[in-house]
Amino acid sequence: MPSMNMVQALNSAMDVMLQRDPRVVVLGEDVGYFGGVFRVTDGLQKKHGAHRVLDTPIAEGGIVGTSVGMCANGLRPVAEIQFADYIYPAYDQIVSEVARLRYRSAAAFTAPLTIRTPCGGGIRGGQTHSQSPEGVFAHISGIKTVMPCNPYDAKGMLISAIEDDDPVIFFEPKRIYNGPFDGEPDKPAESWAGHPLAEVPEGYYTVPLGQAAITRSGSALSVITYGTMVHVCLAAVQALGLDAEVVDVRSMMPLDIETIATSVSKTGRCLVVHEATRFGGFGAELSASIQERCFWHLEAPVMRVAGWDTPYPHAFEWEYFPGKRRVMNALRNLIGEAT
Repeated sequence: MPSMNMVQALNSAMDVMLQRDPRVVVLGEDVGYFGGVFRVTDGLQKKHGAHRVLDTPIAEGGIVGTSVGMCANGLRPVAEIQFADYIYPAYDQIVSEVARLRYRSAAAFTAPLTIRTPCGGGIRGGQTHSQSPEGVFAHISGIKTVMPCNPYDAKGMLISAIEDDDPVIFFEPKRIYNGPFDGEPDKPAESWAGHPLAEVPEGYYTVPLGQAAITRSGSALSVITYGTMVHVCLAAVQALGLDAEVVDVRSMMPLDIETIATSVSKTGRCLVVHEATRFGGFGAELSASIQERCFWHLEAPVMRVAGWDTPYPHAFEWEYFPGKRRVMNALRNLIGEAT
């Protein structure tokens, strides 16, 4: 199998589906001729034609609204929102139309729409290019919300999302587009979580949505995380030499709480880590769900590490960002609860 980074794996997924299913179309700002700002759609328009890979105006509401119409007429659009920070003009379309189309039409119409969008910080993008709004969309009934952390999962999950008959918000952590990251500024990690060589099949395969993954087995404590933070947490655990189990959530909605609860029930201690702001973030849902199912197994309170409860600060990116040192401090505190 060839080695791919996440950009190449996502490109391969769309290439496979454009060839496999004539109903699939790709649309978004600069996705065609230019190949996307992160080059994720590079070469797709040239290969499949401008009628399958469409450049759109800078109008996120229009992109998603047009996609809903495509869905109602039998197509399977893959819409790119250039940065997750720009998704809010489309929020009304996503909540009021995309999420409800199946329900309000008694399944006469469905919305097999995949919305791809780069998320997260670590690239010095400042307030308007660094947000992680997965918690906002996980709250909306009728939409699946996912985030891969390595190229193999990225390709397989994107194919699953495109084939799904219901809408999927597909968050792509841009800090790891071109390689893994261990939480130290400008220092790349040595391997991808779960896939050290980033080997990705060239053809068709799927990774099911709604299933978490154990990226590192252990018995002393459980670290529940996703996206870029998987790599940061693995680096922190390794630096401390802990016998920790690291669970990659992968899918916020539907949430594989069984895999998570099994891990926490085994270890008795749990740290939840995500990049988004802490208050009201998806970590709160994880913490509550874990407490409900694992209360009698817990030997210490569930702890969280997350971004600050402020707009993303450009000048203090590496203080805001839940880097390896912040995760290591939380792990020490969590272990300290048992001593």
